[in-house]
Amino acid sequence: MESLHRIKQHFAASIEAKQRTLDAMGPRIVQAAELLAERLRQGHKILVCGNGGSAADAQHFAAELVNRFEIERPGLAAIALTTDSSALTSIANDYAFEAVFARQVRALGRPGDVLLAISTSGDSPNMLTAIAAARELGLATVALTGRDGGRMARVLGEGDIELRVKATVTARIQEVHILLIHCLCDLVDERIFGRGLA
Repeated sequence: MESLHRIKQHFAASIEAKQRTLDAMGPRIVQAAELLAERLRQGHKILVCGNGGSAADAQHFAAELVNRFEIERPGLAAIALTTDSSALTSIANDYAFEAVFARQVRALGRPGDVLLAISTSGDSPNMLTAIAAARELGLATVALTGRDGGRMARVLGEGDIELRVKATVTARIQEVHILLIHCLCDLVDERIFGRGLA
């Protein structure tokens, strides 16, 4: 029964983190989805990045847009900057690991595009340099963070949006990030195609 109790604690903590985040971030989630939908409608794209589990989340988000989420619709322009092992390793080898996303942002980003930066801590150097590169090029940033937002929260500029999970445990933050990603995908579909998740 000890194992079942631990599982119940995980579920309860996850539910609490989700509810607290909804209470604090609900209107901002809508604002972020409207930004993404507007830029996609204008023919721009979304560049997505993160490290570790957040790299998997970046790929998840891009896949939901390029393929589909819950409705049949044309693909939407999104690129996960975490997937090209040759680019990642060559940039890390020739420059530094902190440049692996920024260099791709500079190569692929165009004014009007959006950077979706995902980090549980908000302190990863390669995420901070990616946000700086996005700003230089005229990209808005939507940041998915946790805890106190880290250094990412402090470098975001006007027009950028932070969606901060109200939790301190990495697993809880990642669980809510997945929910935020699904909310964004659903609202983007609803804004662009007039319908989302039924």
